[in-house]
Amino acid sequence: MAASKVVPIVRAASQGERLWFYGGGLHIWKATASETGGAFLLFEDVMSRGKTTPLHTHPQVDETLYVLEGEILLHIDGEEQRVGSGGVALAPRGVPHAFLVTSETARILFLETPGSSEAFYRGASEPATTELEISAPVDFARVRASAERNGGIEILGPPPFTIV
Repeated sequence: MAASKVVPIVRAASQGERLWFYGGGLHIWKATASETGGAFLLFEDVMSRGKTTPLHTHPQVDETLYVLEGEILLHIDGEEQRVGSGGVALAPRGVPHAFLVTSETARILFLETPGSSEAFYRGASEPATTELEISAPVDFARVRASAERNGGIEILGPPPFTIV
């Protein structure tokens, strides 16, 4: 992605582009790669209990997760840890990780640096024009297809959790 000009961004809590992510949940995009000159991508993900990701890595992106509400079980570099409200985790580029929502709902703020994985998320999403349930099932086939088409993520295998 070619770097573009950084623009000022001010958004209220409810503002930002809304996308239904096939990986499960509602994305609310707070700052896109095009707005940050490619420096980062910042989005909120609202999910329900049981939402899980496949074991994956971001070869070119550091991914920081800040849990705003709820709790997740994070599998990172072969170990599992619970991360609750106010907790933060960093999955450096190339480190295998996955997470599972263990609370009724969770809101997580994701910071991806640089913002080069935006094409993957856009390719695995659709505009949130209706009020779908945040508990809509994960469509791993569509997530994998977007990863293969757009890069930004490498799927290593199924979710590594025994409690799903």
